[in-house]
Amino acid sequence: MAPPRLSVVRVAFLLVKSFFQAKSRQETNPIIQGKYCGRPGKMLSLLQKMQLAAFPPMQDHKPLRPEKVADSVARHIEGLILEGSLQPGEALLPEREMAMRLNVSRPTLRDALKALEERGLLTSREGRGMRVARIGAGAITDPLIAMLAERQEVADDYLEFRDVVESSAAAMAAERANDLDLARIGECARRIAEAHDAGDPADEAEADAALHLAIYEASHNLVLLLIMRALSSNLKTDVLQNRQRLFTIPDIRETLRDQHLAIAGTIMRRQPDAARAAAHEHLAYLRRTVQQIREDEDRIGLSQRRLNGGGLGARRD
Repeated sequence: MAPPRLSVVRVAFLLVKSFFQAKSRQETNPIIQGKYCGRPGKMLSLLQKMQLAAFPPMQDHKPLRPEKVADSVARHIEGLILEGSLQPGEALLPEREMAMRLNVSRPTLRDALKALEERGLLTSREGRGMRVARIGAGAITDPLIAMLAERQEVADDYLEFRDVVESSAAAMAAERANDLDLARIGECARRIAEAHDAGDPADEAEADAALHLAIYEASHNLVLLLIMRALSSNLKTDVLQNRQRLFTIPDIRETLRDQHLAIAGTIMRRQPDAARAAAHEHLAYLRRTVQQIREDEDRIGLSQRRLNGGGLGARRD
């Protein structure tokens, strides 16, 4: 059956209806009115209306400007510093080699490095090239912090802080560490075992601090990493001093070695809860043992002062 044919009157009616609908839209739509056109009020063709409605002019937006190459280079280097790929105090490549690696001209590289130096992210010395600034170290080594670090009564607070941070970091590392992170943690554990067997306290302390920093990096928490890296010099000193004191207790070295290997092992086996517990056990043990040593030292000091009048009495043997 053939479809019904539209009469001339019907076609005319539809055309008139379409016209008035378009007119109505024109009166209510500022775009169709010609608000953004060169000649306001002029009737636009149907094609012009459709184009203008689909792609309205962006008169409220400024034209985009391409990023300068030097700014892009600076942002790239800043990202490497932030993520920890470039470490505080690390020397950068010579200018010529760095420009080749980044595929930019040397003047462009100089502009980028100058901008980073002005922001305090890089430092330079005549004839020694550029180095990554020790970001955060200035705040951490504030005189107030130095004063607190020298007072024994806050030593337990510091170890308690480390307990909170390192327990969480160990758990995060067990969940987030990649193969490279795990390899570094395994290497630190191997160094601790070798230094222990060789009877080298200095090497063992260095490997100890390196393990803790490797765990911070494996946690993939940038804030935690940056804060603890800024504390790294204090951490190494703390580790060495604690070891020198703790080694006076029988079997202490074996206990510390076993605890560090346990932390590393749980992380490498990806056991977050076990890693948290192992790190907490280690720091809790340190707190108890350091407190015990301090109390013993205080008692010995008191006994010595009583024997000689505190060094001020005129006693004779």
